Amino acid sequence: MTKSVVFTEYGSADVLQVTETEVPEPGPGQVRIAVRVAGLNPLDTKIRAGYLQQVFPVTFPKVPGVEAAGVVEAVGEGVTDFAVGDEVFGPTVTGSYAGQALAAAATLGRKPASLGWEQAAALPVAAETTYRALELLDLKPGETLLVHGAAGGVGTVAVQFAVARGVRVVGTASEGNHAHLRALGAIPVLYGDGLVERVRAAAPDGIDAALDAAGRGDVIPDSIELTGGTARVVTIADAMGAGRHGVRFTSGGADEYRGGPAFEEALALLGEGKLELPIHASFPLEQAADAQRASEAGHLTGKIVIAV
Repeated sequence: MTKSVVFTEYGSADVLQVTETEVPEPGPGQVRIAVRVAGLNPLDTKIRAGYLQQVFPVTFPKVPGVEAAGVVEAVGEGVTDFAVGDEVFGPTVTGSYAGQALAAAATLGRKPASLGWEQAAALPVAAETTYRALELLDLKPGETLLVHGAAGGVGTVAVQFAVARGVRVVGTASEGNHAHLRALGAIPVLYGDGLVERVRAAAPDGIDAALDAAGRGDVIPDSIELTGGTARVVTIADAMGAGRHGVRFTSGGADEYRGGPAFEEALALLGEGKLELPIHASFPLEQAADAQRASEAGHLTGKIVIAV
């Protein structure tokens, strides 16, 4: 048995509880990871609340979490790239708020010794999502990108990937996170009413593309207005809004997954000192409910992680 966080019904963070669950056995192409740190994503809270039942149906009891960093402790049939004892990071097949989790070996990255466990757990979803979204937006050096939710886990990495590629970035965030965005090389603007005018003042030459990592109801129409159409607006946080307004929603399904090149670029930028992975807060597994409440409260600077 392994210690895990589970929920047995949809609801607030109060439904999360710590219990013992069966240690999962890796199938063909899978490895079992002894989780050191799990990454927390807004997706976790939305699934737990039941907002995404049609897209992400769950079987109770459910262990939340979709990414982790840890040590390989068992390999399934056909796995040759990893061995027991390897330190890895990446998306998980089973919930990552647990002592052990399964992952598809093909989706994992090898953790460098220079990368801490918290940063490694903060990397997979943010790097892969960023790489995939920027690829869809087809940005060129010298163009200007608007990032909504620029101070969060994905937004922070998206800003840095774009800046490293020679793209000018305007990022929306609460005023308390503006210094953080400036340090990353972005031009910060306050979100909310009057956003279009503030962005135009910050980028008088115009916005070429927009990435919505925030999921607020008004940012997609604002992005369409600022970019002059729907072609170069992508959201990772508002599937319903994407459908209503005719922009691209990307969720990173099996046919979209870009972990390999994303991790390669991220590790290269880390090695060059061009990528920071700030940790907003780290919570022990027993306080996973508090971690999710902090995520739902917003105004994050970087990533929330759960130490297992």
